[in-house]
Amino acid sequence: MNTLVIVAGPTAVGKTAWSIQLAQALQTEIISCDSRQCYRELRIGVARPEEEELRTVAHHLVAHRTIKQPYNAYLFEQEALQMAERLFATHPTVIATGGTGLYIDALRRGMALMPDPSPRLRQYLTHRLQTEGIRPLQTLLSQVDPEAYSRVDTLNPSRLQRALETTLTTGKPLSHSVNAAPRPRPFRIVTVVLDCDKQVLRQRIDQRVDRMMTLGLLDEVRQLLPYRQLNALNTVGYKELFAHLDGLCTLEQAVLQIKVNTWHYAKKQLTWISRYEDALHLPNTAPVDSLLQALSI
Repeated sequence: MNTLVIVAGPTAVGKTAWSIQLAQALQTEIISCDSRQCYRELRIGVARPEEEELRTVAHHLVAHRTIKQPYNAYLFEQEALQMAERLFATHPTVIATGGTGLYIDALRRGMALMPDPSPRLRQYLTHRLQTEGIRPLQTLLSQVDPEAYSRVDTLNPSRLQRALETTLTTGKPLSHSVNAAPRPRPFRIVTVVLDCDKQVLRQRIDQRVDRMMTLGLLDEVRQLLPYRQLNALNTVGYKELFAHLDGLCTLEQAVLQIKVNTWHYAKKQLTWISRYEDALHLPNTAPVDSLLQALSI
């Protein structure tokens, strides 16, 4: 049976480099499970694989959409399954990797089509966000769906509002959007989680943010100013620099806030990943051969 190897882990743990090494060893290709790397306009701030890495191993569902197009886990599942079917025609093993837990769950288990909220509910939540700020919505989510509160990036207003919309519309927690009974897949799924000491991980996050700034993240954000209202840009690395360009903080303060918010997001990812009871955990420094030996691939 064909095998899909999903490489998961928090941001900055080294999933991209490790997955490329694994793909080279298996002579296969990679499907991205990232809700921001899919946008062609976003490069530096989403840590998209660099051009040399993309030339080394073929990556799919990377930079294939525009920030002007709505995208969600349900659409991702359809595209990822179609891509996997195509790749399995010539590769017995395919790799999927990324930091978006909901996308990984959609690929692992299947995603129910989320109903659109009523215009009145969306207007109510949007109004509260605009007039009262993000904290009241955070409190509301913690009350109506504590599990989602522990897993969703509650510093991201769009994700926070979407979690509330789903829970308040369906009357069920956000986690129910991922099918309780997994949809059968015509391939074996192996989930690998790359682990890293938390202190080391925080250092890696800080170093990566510094490198993003050196690569020109501020210029990338400046070019995206006309689109700042789009959901795709309401994310760590962009919103902090938008605030700087608005004169609300210094560049140094914005960079520090990116590091803090990225660490906060990484902790949310770790909480999400902890649910994968069937996952094989490996140090992020482990050679890919250790996985090949463990799975007899």
